[in-house]
Amino acid sequence: MRSLSLTCRRAALLLGLAGAILLAPTTAAAQAFAKGADVGWLQQMEATGYVFRNGQGQPQDCFSLLKARGINSIRLRVFVNPSADKTSGHCSPAEVVAMAKRATDLGFRVMIDFHYSDTWADPGKQAKPATWASHSFAQLLTDVYDHTFSTMTALKASGVTPEWVQVGNEIPGGMLWPEGSTKNPAQLAQLITKGYEAVKAVSPTSKVIVHLDRGNDNALYRNFFDTLTKNGGRFDVIGMSYYPYWLKQDYTASIANLRANLLDMVSRYPGKEVVVAEVGGDYTLVQNTYDLLAATLQAVRAVPQGKGLGVFYWEPEGAKSWSGYQLSAWTDDGQPSPALRAFLEEEPAKPAPTVPAKKPAPGTRKKPVR
Repeated sequence: MRSLSLTCRRAALLLGLAGAILLAPTTAAAQAFAKGADVGWLQQMEATGYVFRNGQGQPQDCFSLLKARGINSIRLRVFVNPSADKTSGHCSPAEVVAMAKRATDLGFRVMIDFHYSDTWADPGKQAKPATWASHSFAQLLTDVYDHTFSTMTALKASGVTPEWVQVGNEIPGGMLWPEGSTKNPAQLAQLITKGYEAVKAVSPTSKVIVHLDRGNDNALYRNFFDTLTKNGGRFDVIGMSYYPYWLKQDYTASIANLRANLLDMVSRYPGKEVVVAEVGGDYTLVQNTYDLLAATLQAVRAVPQGKGLGVFYWEPEGAKSWSGYQLSAWTDDGQPSPALRAFLEEEPAKPAPTVPAKKPAPGTRKKPVR
């Protein structure tokens, strides 16, 4: 009987292991797709007394509200020596480490976005930090490495291992102008590679992203990444922003182009992956924004071999009453917009918005006045 019992136990153990092996890929695949939110303003929103509320109008932690909408990943920007301005400052390395630890402790995956500036860096501005302004190109290479390395080291010391790290924010024209402009492609590639090397020196498993705007513009991406790879620039992931609002068109006019660009990037650059690092829609157009998110999520999920890593909404919690930002996903009464239901895979194709949908109004500025 003892021998038979042992045999049965062994058989049960083997069956259990087989079951676990069969179930593991499904669980891993479900977790692998990032449904994210950039929440760089959150720390200051809380510090200035903004109250986040649930569907019953009761105060609730913002992270809890986002998690309930299917968000599993958090993106945080890093400025070098920021001001104390409410909406255009903060996000210092120390502040980012604190927020990243908080997110990690709550079970979120983390993306870190290095702007390499004291404030916003985007296609229209890539100003060097004030303390780097007079540095030679050789010193800028060291600056990028040291700033990236020290921030990553502080994250590691706090128990945070970012899954993804951006080297530069929306850099179709390069970064750290003029030295790192696309007019100096070899120098830009060196700066990106220095950031890459600093990330990997501290966190070898973190995937390094190079991020451009206009994810629907395939010619832009081909030209930029052909040039970057030709000059030896190192990266793991191609990051895209996708904002039909700033293109002054409905998403239906460009979503097919985004889809085609995603597919082309993973085909054209073997071994690379793609992510929509920023997306957003007019907070007053709930149904339209929901549809935009659903279509974007579908486009990224459709990238073969799991190379479409996820979709991140840019500052859903950044209520317009606090930030002045039209493309948040928060209602005027402090609650998450129903548009965020698009991140809940079990939701029906069409939610019942509480705000009537109307024709999208074109915008003139991507981020709030700063």
